[in-house]
Amino acid sequence: MNEEKKEKRGGRREGAGRPKGDNKLYAFRADKDVAEFIDAHDNKTEFIRDCILQARKTSVEETKIDKLGEVIPANRVKPVNVPFFDVKIVAGFPIPLNNDEMAQDIELLKMLCPNTDSSYLIRVQGNSMIEAGVHDGDILIVDKSNRQPTEKQIAVCELNGEYTVKRVKEIAGKKWLVPANPEYPNIKLNENDSFSVWGVVTYIISKPKY
Repeated sequence: MNEEKKEKRGGRREGAGRPKGDNKLYAFRADKDVAEFIDAHDNKTEFIRDCILQARKTSVEETKIDKLGEVIPANRVKPVNVPFFDVKIVAGFPIPLNNDEMAQDIELLKMLCPNTDSSYLIRVQGNSMIEAGVHDGDILIVDKSNRQPTEKQIAVCELNGEYTVKRVKEIAGKKWLVPANPEYPNIKLNENDSFSVWGVVTYIISKPKY
């Protein structure tokens, strides 16, 4: 009898312990600044989870927009200091620009991207905006922090999972995506469309046309 009881003792009882689930435990080291930033949040687990989900969303978004052209986050571009001559150039008599005292060093990236953390460089494909000065192969600097473009601004838009560069205009009470090339049609936005503005073009970098 005692032997039977001993055999039943020990081991893992069926149903004992925490139920198995899809959760996994991770541990990582953080430097002082990161640790202080995480500790400033009451629910650290939820905060870290939200950061990871946002990073994953951004990664998926960048993969989709790659179809529009090559995309480079501005904060991955190395700083470049170049001489800047703050003078007016006219198409008349030449003005000497060989005096270094007239020049001041500027950081080109900061001048073109005031909001570096929210700006992207896109090498655009296509000619639907040529009359707005955007040609195939040009580089657009796009500010994602601005998602409310005026009708004159050029916007990068997502329509039903596809990205395009257009102006957003209201015509006869309806919203349209309007190209700057008569060979391309206007695109009417319908109620069932999935539409959002990804960002607004702040600068266009073009090569000289010969």
